[in-house]
Amino acid sequence: MKTISNFYNKTNYPKRIALYFLVYAPIIALVFWLSYEIRFLSDAKNLNESLATNRETTRNIYMNYQRPYALMWIIPLKFIILGLGAHYRSVLRYFRLQDAMRVIYSLTIASTVIYLIPILQNSIYLIPILQNSINKSTEQVPSIYAIPHSIVLVDYNLSILMFLGVRVFIRMINERRKRDLDVNKKIKRVAIVGAGAIGEQILIDLLKRRDDGIEPVCFLDDNKQKHGLDIHGIPVIGSPEILPEIKERARISEIILTLPSTASKRIKEINAVAQKSGINTLTIPTVGDLSSGRVTITDLRPVSVEDLLGRAPANLDTVAINELIYEQSVLVTGAGGSIGSEIARQVAQRHPKKLIILDQCEVLLYTIEQELIARGHGDIILPIVADVADSVRMEDIFKRFNPDLVLHAAAHKHVPMMESQPGEALKNNTLGTTLVATLASQYKVKKFILISTDKAVNPTNIMGASKRLAEIAVQSMQQKPGNTTRFIAVRFGNVLGSSGSVIPLFQKQIKAGGPITVTHPEVTRYFMTIPEAVGLVLQSACQGNGGDILVLEMGKPQKVIDVARQLIELSGLKPDIDIEIKIIGLRPGEKMFEEIQHTREEYSPTNNDRIFRFTGPTLDYSDLSSILKEIDVLILKENEECKKGVQKLIPEYNPQLK
Repeated sequence: MKTISNFYNKTNYPKRIALYFLVYAPIIALVFWLSYEIRFLSDAKNLNESLATNRETTRNIYMNYQRPYALMWIIPLKFIILGLGAHYRSVLRYFRLQDAMRVIYSLTIASTVIYLIPILQNSIYLIPILQNSINKSTEQVPSIYAIPHSIVLVDYNLSILMFLGVRVFIRMINERRKRDLDVNKKIKRVAIVGAGAIGEQILIDLLKRRDDGIEPVCFLDDNKQKHGLDIHGIPVIGSPEILPEIKERARISEIILTLPSTASKRIKEINAVAQKSGINTLTIPTVGDLSSGRVTITDLRPVSVEDLLGRAPANLDTVAINELIYEQSVLVTGAGGSIGSEIARQVAQRHPKKLIILDQCEVLLYTIEQELIARGHGDIILPIVADVADSVRMEDIFKRFNPDLVLHAAAHKHVPMMESQPGEALKNNTLGTTLVATLASQYKVKKFILISTDKAVNPTNIMGASKRLAEIAVQSMQQKPGNTTRFIAVRFGNVLGSSGSVIPLFQKQIKAGGPITVTHPEVTRYFMTIPEAVGLVLQSACQGNGGDILVLEMGKPQKVIDVARQLIELSGLKPDIDIEIKIIGLRPGEKMFEEIQHTREEYSPTNNDRIFRFTGPTLDYSDLSSILKEIDVLILKENEECKKGVQKLIPEYNPQLK
C-alpha cells in the first residue's frame, strides 16, 4: 500500500491523468457514438416503440437526444473505472499483455454498470436526478441513463477493439521512432542462445528495457524444430555455429547464453565460436544463485571458468540434509573462509536453531556475518572470534552453546607457505582439529565433520601431512570410551575461486597484463565449485556412520595450464599472444597430480554416486595421546627436523628435505 501511495503522490501523476484523458475521452466518445450508428443501421423495431409512433422518430430520439446527453456521464464513468483498474500506472507508449488485461477488465466493469442501470431503475432512490431522468423515459423521450442493452454490447466490443488498437498503434509508433533514433545511437545488438523458457524471460526483459540500449536480434538454438519460429517477434534463425556468418549481417556484438549449468561442454564450444568471431558472451546464473525463479538481464554475468568446468548437479537428499540441520545448534569453524562461508550460507537457509560462525580473522567473520544478516538470518547467527587451537577459549564456547553439529573447516591450507613454517600447520590443522573433536565428544555433539583434502593422500607437503594426522585423530576419537559423537572426515580437491587456489591468482595476473605463472605444463588438479563441494559435504554428514573417511567424486583431473588458457580467453585475450604463460617449476611440496585413496584404504560405495567411502587401519584411541605429545614437541623444532618427525608418524609422507 505504501508503494501505491507513493506512486499516486508523484508530481507527474496529474500530468499523466491529463494525457490519458486527452487520448481516451475522444475514444470513449467515438466508440459510443459509433455504437448507435451500428445499432440503427438495422431495423429499429426492437427498440422501445412506445416512445415514438414510427421507426424514424424512434431512431432520431435515440440518436439525437439520448446519445449526446449520455456521453456526459459515459465518458467520466469509463475513465474513472479505468483508473480504478490501475490502468493509468502504465506508460502510454509501452503495452504488454498485463496492460491489455487491465483494459479488458476495466471496460467489462464499466459496461456491466451501464447495462444494469435500466434493470435497477426501480431501485434507484438515492440519486434524485437519476430517478427523475428515468421516470421521464415513460413520458416522451428515453432516459439518458437507460442505454439500450444492444447498444451497450456493441459499445463494449468496439471499446475493447479501439482501446487495444490505439495502444498497440502507439507502441508501434514509439518503437519505429526508437529505431530511427537508434541509427545515430550506439546500440548493443544481441543474440540469445537457447529458445526455451529462460531465453523467453530474457527476451521479455530486454523488450521492456529498450531504453538501456540493448536490442535482441535473434535466437540461436540447437533444436532444429525451433528454427524458423518466432518468439515475441524475434526469429529463431539457426544453431550457434552460424555466429561467424551472421555477425556482420546482423551486427551482433554480444550473445546471451541461457543454457543450464550442466551443459558445460556445450557452453565451452559456443563460447569458443563467439570468441573467434569477436563477440562477447554473457550467461545466466545457476538456479541456486537466483533469489527467485525468474531471470532478468540484471542477473546476467560474463562466462566464468566455473561454467566451462561445471558438471551435472549432484543428486542431494535435501530432506535428509534439512532434517540434519533443522532446529539444531550448528557450529561452523573457519566460517570466514571460502569453504566455511559457503557452509554457513547453506546451513542458514535450512533453519537451524542457532548458527555459530567462528573464525580467527575478524574481518572475514564480519563479512560473512553481514551477508547472512542481509539474507534475513540475523536472528539465528552468532559470530565468534576464536582460535581453534586455544583450549580455554574453545571449551568455553562448547560449554556455553553446546552445539549439536560441528562442521570443522578451519585450516591453514596454503601449501608453499606452510612448507616454511610446518609447526603452524601442525598446531592449527592437527592439534586444533583434535581439540575441537575432543570437545565435541566431551559435550555430546551428535556429529563432527572434518573438511579434509586430497593432499592428505600420500602427502608430499606438510599441509597435506597435517591434514592426514587430523584424519587419523578424528578416526581415533570414534573409539574413545563413552563417545557418542559420530566423527566423519570428508576429502575433496581444489575448489574454484577459493582463497589460495590458482583461479584468483590467474585472474590477478591477467588483470596485471601477465604473465600467468604455471608450475609445470603437465600438472593436473581436481576442481569443484564451492557450492557443489559444500552440498556434498552436507550430504556426507547425513550418511556417514562414524569413523568414516568419505571422498567426494571430483570428475576428471584438469591440466592447470588448460585452465589458465581458458581464463585468458574468457578475458577476451589470446594465450601466448596477449598474455604470456610462464612455466616456473614445481613449488616446494607440490605434486604433479593429486590422489584420492591411500594404498591401505579400501573403497566401498555409498547411497550417493558422488560420495565414496574408504576404510583402512585406524589408530587406537589409547595411542592418540602419545602422538599428540610428539606433535607438541615437533611444532617447536626447526623446519627440517619437524618434517622428519612427522614422517615417522605417517610413513607415507614424503617430504622434500634439503
